[in-house]
Order: sequence, then C-alpha cells, then structure tokens
Amino acid sequence: MNTLSLGNTIAKLRKKNNLTQWQLAEKLNVSDKAVSKWENGGGYPEISMLPLLSEVFGVSIDYLFKGETKGIAIAGTILVDIVNMIDRYPEKNMLANVHETEYAVGGCVPNTIIDIARIDPDIFLTAIGKVGNDDNGRYVLSQLKKYGIDVSKVKVDDNTTTGASNVMTEKRSGERTFFLSNGANRSFGIDDINIDELDCSIFHAGYILLLDALDAEDNEYGTKMARLLDMVSKRGIKTSIDVVSEEGDRFKDKIIPALRYCDYAMMNEIESCKVTGLSPRNSDGSINVDNIKKTMLHFLELGVREKVIVHCCEAGFMADKSGEFIIVPSLDLPDGYIKGSVGAGDAYAAACLYGIYKEWDNTRILEFAAAAAACNLTEADSISGMRSAEEIDKVSKQYKRRKI
Repeated sequence: MNTLSLGNTIAKLRKKNNLTQWQLAEKLNVSDKAVSKWENGGGYPEISMLPLLSEVFGVSIDYLFKGETKGIAIAGTILVDIVNMIDRYPEKNMLANVHETEYAVGGCVPNTIIDIARIDPDIFLTAIGKVGNDDNGRYVLSQLKKYGIDVSKVKVDDNTTTGASNVMTEKRSGERTFFLSNGANRSFGIDDINIDELDCSIFHAGYILLLDALDAEDNEYGTKMARLLDMVSKRGIKTSIDVVSEEGDRFKDKIIPALRYCDYAMMNEIESCKVTGLSPRNSDGSINVDNIKKTMLHFLELGVREKVIVHCCEAGFMADKSGEFIIVPSLDLPDGYIKGSVGAGDAYAAACLYGIYKEWDNTRILEFAAAAAACNLTEADSISGMRSAEEIDKVSKQYKRRKI
C-alpha cells in the first residue's frame, strides 16, 4: 500500500467534501491526529476503515488506492523565491529601498503545479524534481503537500542545496529581476525519473536552459531533454515544454532538439523568437504579430506535434497542427491592479495545460489563460493570486480585452 498516495487521495477527497480533519475524524470515530498522519504519509488506515472511508467520500475502495492517476505531471526546476518588493530598480552603484520581503515557492514545478491545484483540486498532480536536504527543501515539499500534490517523485539530495531565487519586484510596475542560485536543479536528470512508473496524461517539463543535466549534449538526440521527452512519449504520454528567459545564444541548441519530441511548446515572445532570430517587437515597441506567427509555424515545422503557445503582456497566440492560428488579447486591467508578476508565465502555462487536459477548444484555452494570468498579478508571489476555474471565468468576463 502506497501510504503517500492514499494520504493524498484522502486529503483531496476531504477538502472536496468541505470537511476539516476533525470533522472527518468524528465521522470515522478516530482522532484528528490519525487523519493528519494518514494525509502526511506517516501511516494508513486499518483495512476495516476503508469501507467507511469509501462510504463517507462516495467513491470506491479502488479509487482510494489509485485516485485519478491519469492527471498531470510537472518536472524540472524547484526553487524557493525570496521576493523583495522594491520602490524602483536602481542604476548601477545606486540605492533602492526594499519595502517588504516574503518567502514563497518558485520554479516551474511548484509554480505550475500549485496553480493547477488551485484551479481544480480534483486533478491528480505529480511533482518531479530534486531538492536539497535542507530547510528550503522541506519548505517546498510542505507547500506542495498542502495542496494534495504527490511529491514521492521529488528526490532529496544530501549533497546539494535547494535552488533559491532572490526576486526584485518593482512596486509600481510589477516588473521583476531574478538573482538565482540553482542548487539541486543543476544535477536533476533522466536518472532521477522512474519513467516506467509515470502514470499521467500530460508530462510538462521546464525550464529548458536552467537544467544543466538535461540541457547537456546528447549524441543521438541533441540534448538529454529531447531524449527524456522521447522516452516519455513512447509511454503514450503527451509531452510539453517551457523555457526560461536568459541572455545569450543557447536557445537554438537547447530548444530545437526538444521540439521534435513534444506535443505542446509554451513560452513567451522573447524566448520563442530567440530561436528564430526574428524580432518579437516593432521599432515602436508594439508586438510584431507577423514574426510571432512565423516563429510558431516554424516550431511546428521543427516537429511540435500539436500546439505552439506564445504569450506576452499584450496577448496570447496559438498555432496548431490543423493550421489554425489565433490571437486572444490580454485583459485590460485598471491602474493599481498589478501587485507583482512573479510566476505570471507559469500561471499562463498552468491554465493552458488545464484547458488542454479538459480538451477545450483553442480560443477557450487562451481566454482562460489570460484571465488566470490576470489573477496571478494580484499578488506579489507566484501562486497566491491563482483562483478556482469558476472564479477565473468570472474574471475573464469582468474586464475588456486589450487592443492589438
């Protein structure tokens, strides 16, 4: 019996039924400490308790053990974000004031997977990555567990530290700059993933350019990431990628090999156009839609099997294998609405993954993603602004859309 998997399922079903641990314990005639122990993977209910749990939650005993296994797995970077709210970003050798500092999870895995959990707590979610055996690692794992996310595939490495990012967020604009210590993410590789045990519908990996072991050269595939995606694809699992923004010319070498083995590619306008060398913006700063479209169609030519999604502050774009190309403008948000933009790209990706998982049409996916990103902007950290699917739909209808 997998105690962690069973505990996650009990926690999700309890929350879905709006029960506290104490209320569930009362229904089962056990202590709330026993319920807490189950949900934290420290033990499991006696066999005789399973029929009663099945009755309380209205699910089969088999569901208690397996849950909704065909969910979404998010693999890659795991960070702790140290978010500093500053009055302005200073010139070199000048001073800026830090008004407040908060700790939060960060990186592709925590940001994206917790966002999906907040959108819909009923989806089975698996985190895959590596942390150090330190306070930051324990903090990240505790935050993931709080949302009922399966963390059994996150490796804890005694020989390294958990990745950490100091985030400087400008209070007025919400724009941010990152100072990164990548830690355990550097060594996270194929050997850290038991691919034969993967049981999900979608495997999303990120960030390319920030995972040294997976960005490493592979004589056959180009990169180890491309090899990983092919191995996952051969299990009948849809694959998806995201990348990180950086200066330099590594985009073609590290991203193009992965495109051949993914079903969905998601990134922002700067990252995507770094691959083609086209400018994502015109001389006046406006978005260059023609170059975005050319870039996305090129990605499909390079091998992306289903959808290419590019997002920027003005709009979201999608090109798919059918030849459809659509643009959905972002929401026109009022002054003072934006509190921070840390994790906005991950929020957009999380909403797109959710829409793909739910098999929505392309326009519905991008409309939902724009509203989810808008929700993210209401808080300084990467996850606190995310809301339920129902609330996101309300936000989508609340504001007009920008003109492109």
